[in-house]
Parts: sequence; C-alpha cells; structure tokens
Amino acid sequence: MDGTPDPEAHDWGPFGRPLFNDASSRALARVGVVDVGSNSVRLMVFDGAARSPAYFYNEKIMCALGAGMSETGRLNPKGRQRALAAMRRFRHLADGMGISPLTAVATAAVREAEDGPDFRAEVESETGIRLWVIDGEEEARLSAQGVLLGWPGSYGLVCDMGGSSMELAEIAGGRVGRRITSQLGPLKLSGIKGGKKGRKAFIKDTLAELSDYMGPQKNRLFLVGGSWRAIARIDMERRGYPLHVLHEYRMSARAIRDTVKYIAANDPDDLRARAGVSSSRMALVPLAAEVLKQVVKTFHPRDIAISSYGIREGMLYEQMPQRLRDRDPLIEACHYAESKDARLPGFGKTLYNFILPLFKSVPEERKRIIKAACLLHDVSWRAHPDYRAEDCFDNATRANLGGLKHAERVFLGLALLHRYTNKRGNTRFDPLLSLIDDQTLQQAEVLGKAMRFGAMLWPHKDARLGEIRWFPKKKELELRLTPEVEPLFGEVAQTRFQSLAGTLGAKTRVIPPAPGARNPRSDGGAPRAK
Repeated sequence: MDGTPDPEAHDWGPFGRPLFNDASSRALARVGVVDVGSNSVRLMVFDGAARSPAYFYNEKIMCALGAGMSETGRLNPKGRQRALAAMRRFRHLADGMGISPLTAVATAAVREAEDGPDFRAEVESETGIRLWVIDGEEEARLSAQGVLLGWPGSYGLVCDMGGSSMELAEIAGGRVGRRITSQLGPLKLSGIKGGKKGRKAFIKDTLAELSDYMGPQKNRLFLVGGSWRAIARIDMERRGYPLHVLHEYRMSARAIRDTVKYIAANDPDDLRARAGVSSSRMALVPLAAEVLKQVVKTFHPRDIAISSYGIREGMLYEQMPQRLRDRDPLIEACHYAESKDARLPGFGKTLYNFILPLFKSVPEERKRIIKAACLLHDVSWRAHPDYRAEDCFDNATRANLGGLKHAERVFLGLALLHRYTNKRGNTRFDPLLSLIDDQTLQQAEVLGKAMRFGAMLWPHKDARLGEIRWFPKKKELELRLTPEVEPLFGEVAQTRFQSLAGTLGAKTRVIPPAPGARNPRSDGGAPRAK
C-alpha cells in the first residue's frame, strides 16, 4: 500500500481492496482518546477496522467543570475533583488495555479558567497524561473531521455545542474550511443577565456575527454534541419515530420549531424519562433548544442531521493516512466484519458479482448497500437458527456504522433478514418498515433471496458460480450453470431459485453447462452454505 498500483484492485470494483490489513491501518486498530469538556470527561477506545470506528470502550463522567465559571472564573471545585478521579481511572484502564499513552484534549472550560494550568499540571503529575488544551478553532476543526469520518466528501455546516462554547466549521469536498468559536454553550448562557429576554438578544446577536463570518451555509447542518443529541431523542419521542439510532437522524426546520415548543410545554422530569435523557443533560436542554432554534433561523439549512461523531472521532481521523480517509467507512467496516466472522471470508465479493445483474439499473448509492449486504451475508451464522434472521436485522439497523442513512439501515436489515427466511410478516420489526417505500421493500426482498440462493453455490470463495441474467421486460430469470457448481444446484438450491423468481414475478430458465465442459476444481471445495 505504498502508492504502487494494485494489480488486483479491479477485482474489487468501485469499492477498492480493503485497507484494514495494511500496516498503517493496523497501527490504528486500537486507539484511546480522552476529551475533557466543560460538561463531561470521556474516554473512548476505538478498535477494529480503522476507517469505521468500532467502540471497544466508551465511558463518560458528567463533571460540569465549566459550571459557575461565569461568576468565579475558575473550574467548578467539585467538578475538578471528579475529573481528576476520572483521569486516574482512565489511565489505569488504558494500561490494562495496552493502549498507553492516551491522546487527551481539553476544551473551553480548561482553556478559559484561571486555574486551568494548575489543573493540567495536576493531571500530568498524578496520571502521567499530558492534557492538550486546544483553542476554539482547533476544536471546530476536530469536530468537523469527526463528521467527515462518517460522511466522506460531505458539504455543509458543522455545529458542535459543548458545555461552555459552540463551534461552527464549514466542510466541503472532504476538507474543513472556515471555522469559528462562540460563547453559546448552555453553561455560559445560564449566566447571561436579563433573564430569557437578555439571553435571546445575546443568542441572536452572536449568531448574526457568526453568520457574517461564515457566510451563506444552506447545505446540510450537522449537529454534534450531547445537548443536540438529547433534543433529537425528544424529537423522536414526539414523533413516535421507530428507529432509536441517533447517528444520521434527520430533522427539518419545522420539526425543530415544533420540538422546541414541545420541550417548553412539557414537564422536564416527565419528558426526560420518556425520551431517555439523563437529568444532568436535561438541565441544559432548554437553553440548547433556544440556540438551535436561532441557528436554524439564521442559516436556513437544506436539512439537519445528527452526528454521533465529533471531536473524539476527529482525533482518530487526524491519525489516518489520506488514502484511508478517502475510503468508504461502511464498506471498510463490512470487509472487516466478513474477515473476522464469516465462514468463508472473501465470498462476499463473489456473491456480489453473481447477483449484480439483478440490479443493473439501480443507482450507485444503492449498489453500495448491496455490496455491504453481500459482505455481511454470513457474519451472523453463529446465531441460533430460530433467531438468525432477527439477529441479522438487529445488527444492521442498530450497528454503530457510519455512512448509512436510516432508510438504508432498514433496507440492509431487511435484505439480511431475507437471506435467512422467506417471510417477514408479524415481526417486531414491522414499525421500522414504514421508513422505506414499497418499491424499496420489494428490492430488499429480492436482494435477500438472491443472497439466500447464491449462498447455496459455495464451493470456494473464488468460485465461478455461473451467471444470472434478468430480463425485466420479458419477466424472465435465466441461470447459466458452470461445471463447478452444477452438482450444487440440488433440490434446496432449486427451491430458493424459484422463490427468488416468485418475488420478481418471473418465469425461470436454467441452462446447464455445455456437454464435455470440465470442472476445474475436483477437491469438493468448502461445505455448502445453509
């Protein structure tokens, strides 16, 4: 992976050979970062396929270091004690995991407090962890890089709200552009004089200044930070939204307005219990909601997306070589899962090429999800057969995967469900199906049944499975067998082929190998898929 052309790269199609086996990627296989924020202190350990973060360990302590700083100018004394205890614990955990030294950054509270330097010295003296204090623009850059980890090549405005500050950063074509910091964190806003009226004026004036600097930002608004995620949880509860995955959750400007009113109209304790928001976070939500309403009013974004990736993921992104940054996080994660958990790693590529003729007319973004499904088609084989289909659906819809919209999660989950079963009715997943239309639902079923059939023709990972030809106008599904797989086209395989044809509403035609054709493989290959 030194820049020399890979002679086998064309075999992988537009997705490229997976990079997680490359030495520079393996160096990122387990990375520990600490984020000392104004409200929380968090340790996050990433593991696995470096391009798509797998969370090996994640612990957050709500310390409220920035509470009361507007009045005292110093870190909250109790919060400082809790933060120091958390850092001691994190150091011991890192030693046990073999990931020392930790990369640790501190943001607005430590940056602005009179006793910030003393706190840094105390942390280093007692734990050996060097705490890097970053300025607001660097905080904005790292948060934006976290968003790029999940959305390569995205365009839009990243808005990261912490406890004591709010940062904005522009992203375009995979790069971070203009960025700026502000005092619009809820811990700071709680000290603004003049009550709600004074606070509203301060928010409006500050955002006007931010807008003057950032210029028009009418693409997507990416929301980063715990307060935004809490508001998204409340929006989900208000709407009765069926998929409780925050990353890639979308809201409109109208939804934001309605949810801000909903927050104001409901009892905070009752609302946080229904939405699953912690009491410490809920205390900040009304202030954050005031800011969000004005952010949307100021910038008029095309749409609004929640990003679970932020500064910590940005620190991981910082350590990646550019060729790894340029890769698709979903496909890399699926390659990794296949290599780790599938019975026949590498067969996913063969399966993808075999079934692709069924999807010749679909757009490239859908082919990407089809490729992901093929890579994942066998990773749940250890699950009990009675629950394997449900396990596949759960894994796809709830997995911590980047680069995957909610509707795509449901499509992927449904395809993997049909990889193991023909029927799906009356399951606990039924409410999620409302997130995709009937045409997409039918396409997911076709994909699942195609994988279910293709898995029967499994002599070895590089097998020539034959060829599927699909003639949609004639409604004819043709299968051309090779000598290598003809013995595998038994009763069960034939039944699965007919099931696929039934979903397509097609008649079938099976063409056996030409007389005298030789089977290039005689060792029997691997066992057939079940």
